[in-house]
Amino acid sequence: MKPSHGYPIPAQSVRVEQVIKRSRFVIDVGHAVTRAAAIAFIEQVRTDQADARHHCWAYVAGHPDHSVERASSDDGEPQGTAGKPMLNVLQHKGIGEIVVVVSRYFGGIKLGAGGLVRAYSSSVQQGVDALMLMQRIPLTTVTIRLSFAQESQVRHLLEQVQATIQHCDYGSEVTLIIETSVGSERKLKQAILNSTQGAARVTFPVDDAAR
Repeated sequence: MKPSHGYPIPAQSVRVEQVIKRSRFVIDVGHAVTRAAAIAFIEQVRTDQADARHHCWAYVAGHPDHSVERASSDDGEPQGTAGKPMLNVLQHKGIGEIVVVVSRYFGGIKLGAGGLVRAYSSSVQQGVDALMLMQRIPLTTVTIRLSFAQESQVRHLLEQVQATIQHCDYGSEVTLIIETSVGSERKLKQAILNSTQGAARVTFPVDDAAR
């Protein structure tokens, strides 16, 4: 029973640099589960790179394809030459929970609109290339109600499929609240029913009717 519907996210923050026509671009890439986390990262970079003329940024805070928490900023560069190209690179990478800030130290040579687009896009590309990734596996909650006699064998099954028990309640029966990867719920339910000869009752968010 393999986890499904996962997506890559930053494993840690990274900083790289490049120089284009004497302008220095410092690229900071970080992890941002939420919009608030992305904004906090951006503000920290502003503090760290206080002497930079521009702090252009983009983020996708959540799932790379489904999150509505995504935004960008040109931070004083000509409109559409920094933030939007940065966000475009992120969206094509399919990485979630990511924020990028490119701090530009102006070197005295203007790059032009096309040059800025290429500079900021390539900066994000370099930052992502240097990034270590890990897999985010979305989880869902499953409730299992069973007899005391069945608890041991079901716990053993849950260990085998790497489902995590979040809470256990003992009343007239045993109630286990577990977390498992999204997409594995139905296979897990069937495995539990097979293990208990259909006696256990298993429910999860997309299957509210207890069996």
